[in-house]
Amino acid sequence: MGTWARGNGLQIVLLVLGSILLGRMVRWTSTRITERIDARSDGDDALVKSEAAKHRHVLAQVISWTVLVVVYAIAGVLVIELLGVPLAGFVAPATVIGVALGFGAQRVVQDLLTGFFVIAERQYGFGDLIRMSVIGVPVPVLGTVEDVTLRVTTVRSTNGEVVITPNGQIVQVTNLSRDWARAVIDVPVPATADVTKVSELLRQVGLAAFADRELQPLLLDAPTVMGVESLEVDQFKIRLVARTLPGKQFEVGRALRMRITGTLSQAGINLPAALDTSALDTSAPDAVALDAATPVTTS
Repeated sequence: MGTWARGNGLQIVLLVLGSILLGRMVRWTSTRITERIDARSDGDDALVKSEAAKHRHVLAQVISWTVLVVVYAIAGVLVIELLGVPLAGFVAPATVIGVALGFGAQRVVQDLLTGFFVIAERQYGFGDLIRMSVIGVPVPVLGTVEDVTLRVTTVRSTNGEVVITPNGQIVQVTNLSRDWARAVIDVPVPATADVTKVSELLRQVGLAAFADRELQPLLLDAPTVMGVESLEVDQFKIRLVARTLPGKQFEVGRALRMRITGTLSQAGINLPAALDTSALDTSAPDAVALDAATPVTTS
């Protein structure tokens, strides 16, 4: 017993301690790398991180997770060998267990494969603003990606809730922060109003917004009046479109609505009493149409 403790026993203890220390070093290195990536993009808004930074952040997390799995797997095999247990005897049971796990863990395998393609194809990453449709959930999840691994995607919703979803359960993802976004505002106007006058007022609102010191950094160009979008019995809607930085369409949309309301009131044009909430609701971020967002099917 004493000889075994000084021989294989000591090797096993050293091997276990070494694998634990190596695992901690991998976690520490991954944390340092992600902190450095985040520090380089601290000057930008959290929703407007560069695509390269987001991809590097996710890769660092996935690589560290993969290295940990490999380290612990190798350590486990070496410990079994040092205990004197023949690995050949595990072949047949491992085959049976593998088949059983293959049927029982299909969902886990699907999660891992989906997560691999999400990361490899850069569909979305850390800091992206996404709208995610999940199997069995009638309402899509809207929020900011906080973590992406091979198995799960973690999103913080606009209400501050943390939503953890297995990648295999994600049906479709709309990335709202890829390259650029678009705020689309449909302004309801009484049918008695002069279309040309209202369009000119909206054009002036767009030019004033583009010249504003606070809004100009968020706009890629001056908001454009697209014209009459729809006609109804007592009103018509004129559409104003603004291209913005990714993730800034909500802020720009709210600012433009405030300017539009004030400008039309000063001109003596009263908005209809029954307003379309999808056009002028400033409380919900979903209220702004997002034509630039690209749907990404993940399964």
